[in-house]
Amino acid sequence: MDLGLSGRTAIVTAASRGIGLAVVRGLAAEGVHVIAGARKSSAELDQLAGTGAVRVVEADLAELGGTATLVAAAGDQIDILVNNVGAAPARTGGFGEITDEDWLASLTLNLMAAVRTTRAALPVMVAAGKGAIVNISSANAFLPDPAVTVTGRFSRPEEIADLVLILASDRTANVTGADITIDGGLIPTW
Repeated sequence: MDLGLSGRTAIVTAASRGIGLAVVRGLAAEGVHVIAGARKSSAELDQLAGTGAVRVVEADLAELGGTATLVAAAGDQIDILVNNVGAAPARTGGFGEITDEDWLASLTLNLMAAVRTTRAALPVMVAAGKGAIVNISSANAFLPDPAVTVTGRFSRPEEIADLVLILASDRTANVTGADITIDGGLIPTW
């Protein structure tokens, strides 16, 4: 399916592996120029960068300057922003063992990185009169210790990437503020 994304520019955070890498792959295959942000690149991401469709920007989005570095690399065209960065470290000691520093680190990476990146990219999108922002989060936001899903497996990164591509295209231009869950039935809806 041609999603009409060719020639657009995208920023993808946490792009070196997993869902981020799958999104970068999918966007590049659709002809999108991708600014791939990661604290450290990976062999797979470097291989995609070798095609010329992907530019790797090593930036730590938990740091204040990381967002500015990443967004500046896109220049004056940002059509798509995919906020994918986040972490959910195991907290085996329970709620009482989570320190203030742990909370602040989680909020900074899981929330503020997306806020800062969106805030930095938004003026370019507003000036162009268009743009798509896709925020990715984990089922862990709803279930702190998920078991195997109704489908018997966790979602594959490519399944999430496919939805990102559709949401970034004009085919879903009127979808705003939607919360779409891809979890194979892990979170009950009945």
